[in-house]
Amino acid sequence: MPPRDAARDALGALRAEIGKAVVGQDAVVTGLVIALLCRGHVLLEGVPGVAKTLLVRTLSATLALDFKRLQFTPDLMPGDVTGSLVYDARTAEFVFREGPIFTNLLLADEINRTPPKTQAALLEAMEERQVSVDGSPARLPDPFIVVATQNPVEYEGTYQLPEAQLDRFLLKLTVPLPPRDQEIAVLERHALGFDPKDLSHVRQVASAEDLAAGRAEVEKLHVAAEVLGYIVDLARATRMSPSLHLGVSPRGATALLAAARAWAWLSGRTYVTPDDVKALAKPALRHRVQLRPEAELEGATADGILDGILASVPVPR
Repeated sequence: MPPRDAARDALGALRAEIGKAVVGQDAVVTGLVIALLCRGHVLLEGVPGVAKTLLVRTLSATLALDFKRLQFTPDLMPGDVTGSLVYDARTAEFVFREGPIFTNLLLADEINRTPPKTQAALLEAMEERQVSVDGSPARLPDPFIVVATQNPVEYEGTYQLPEAQLDRFLLKLTVPLPPRDQEIAVLERHALGFDPKDLSHVRQVASAEDLAAGRAEVEKLHVAAEVLGYIVDLARATRMSPSLHLGVSPRGATALLAAARAWAWLSGRTYVTPDDVKALAKPALRHRVQLRPEAELEGATADGILDGILASVPVPR
């Protein structure tokens, strides 16, 4: 297994390598690496055309992980995701044909364009890392993470993801429209012949072994009792917020802890600070809270309410 510094350097190099295909989006890349270290799933939200799919494809190329992309559509069935039993005329038996979920990195593209029944087909796989086939479990590969993209819910033809499924995502990362200088850089690349379908110029800079080594080191990181208390206080504050009718569950608090530990390790520390918690609070919690209708009518957002909670909850010293 690679030494911890070698693993950290390899995973840190992902950002520069992905930059060969995707302009900007450093924060999103860092979030994806954190999810890989935590064995967590990621929800990417952004308007169409901001390179969400290209970003995930490039990530898989830099890690040489088995990758599959599944386009979620209104007529997609659960068996199209997990696989199904198929009759084999040669043996006169039903055999299981694996679906695209049997991979290391599954890109669930536009997940909120498919009905809730098909969205729910992912739940067992995301939580248990397995698929039930005729009552028997079939294990998924390791590592296995789902990176789901979604368009904002205001867009026509989208379905709201169920709360139970949203809670299975470690992070929700927003992919913003690029600033003017980065958009110019995108056009310059295309003017020079850049083809987003051709990633042959992107090389592998990390491996599954680097991920395993990084995960082992992340699990060793020290977390002081004061920092644990700070995470709990943040979660409890969301449950008492008058603007929210759904606050953060204990699962959400553990997700924030895991993400903060991974970020601390990537930053070269052997302990977690309150600043690490603050840095990951919105990505780890924004999809786990739900606003009251009156707060939405007043223009409140999940991020804005979390900013207020982060400002009001005392930080341990």
